[in-house]
Amino acid sequence: MTEEIESADKVGSVSVNRYAEIVAELRKLVETASRIQFTVGDYALEVEPMREAGGQERSDALFRVKDSLFRLAEDIGLSYAMVDKARWTASKWPKDRRAQGVSFTVHNILAAIADDEERFTTILNPPEGKSRWTPDEANRRVGRQVVKPVTPQEKVSAIHSLAKDDEVAGRVTGDLLRRPEVVAQVRDEDKVRVVEELTREDQVAAAVAPDFLRRPAVVARVAKADKVKVVEELTRDEHVAAEVTTGLLRRPDVAFKAMSDDTARHQVNRAQVDQGRQAREHFEETSPVAPAIRNIDRSVEFLDLVTACHAFVAAAGRVVPGMRDRQLGDDERVIVHENVARVRATLDWIETAVDTGKVDVDGELAKLLQGE
Repeated sequence: MTEEIESADKVGSVSVNRYAEIVAELRKLVETASRIQFTVGDYALEVEPMREAGGQERSDALFRVKDSLFRLAEDIGLSYAMVDKARWTASKWPKDRRAQGVSFTVHNILAAIADDEERFTTILNPPEGKSRWTPDEANRRVGRQVVKPVTPQEKVSAIHSLAKDDEVAGRVTGDLLRRPEVVAQVRDEDKVRVVEELTREDQVAAAVAPDFLRRPAVVARVAKADKVKVVEELTRDEHVAAEVTTGLLRRPDVAFKAMSDDTARHQVNRAQVDQGRQAREHFEETSPVAPAIRNIDRSVEFLDLVTACHAFVAAAGRVVPGMRDRQLGDDERVIVHENVARVRATLDWIETAVDTGKVDVDGELAKLLQGE
């Protein structure tokens, strides 16, 4: 307890009383230094008064001003930047407007206030709760970054300033993202941007994506179009696509909707035919009873063909007599003639197949049979 009291009664390594003495002495020196800096500025203004901006003459004058001020700085042993700063500050604070007890540094900062009257009034009124202006309070007043940030926004600005270097920013970001309480306060859109940036590398994205897709709540919020794109990308591999498609077609509602697409239905039918053909070829190549089955198939094909011809003749014999004394319209006649042409072509095809055993279909016949 005694040590705490002693610590509270000291500033650094000196007592509070000694600290007060040091401050008093330094304030006198700062006031003297401020007068010196203003004096340098006044003399610099005498050598090169401030000029109005604008025009080529202004550009040429700037070179002459810099030459003069540089020479002055060299002759008195100061830097050009210090002389130029003193000149500009002195131009903003006429001698009768310079505040007693306020440092040259504060005058320089508040000189950024454009309006003269506002500037002159501000320096006479320290911030609420303060007995005098400090550089940080002056910077805060003109919207500049402070040395010792107090408000959250000032701290954010300080972090941004320190993290301008990409390497520093990367390390800071990594440390911050490891703190759940920090991440919880980040806006959703910023989280999205962070994830996008962190997953630009394909290897990282591939490692993260499966974890997301295993979370039903996440998947449920993905737009339908994006879900479709994801499925398309994930099923580019034929093995994966086959497994997924099999699972999907086992769902009646999915299968029904899929078959409403002409292309999908055609591909499924074609796949069924191809699969049946492959199974038949495998059977004929490997089964010992294949020759007997082949003979039976031929007999069945013969019966099917005769039955088809008989059915056509019977149907025609039943329908045509009913058209007695009936006149068909132009459109109806066109349709009937087209179908008769298809029938003729089919009959020719049957005769060729029966006589030669060739069942190949040329392009024109194929189009005719398909009604094109």
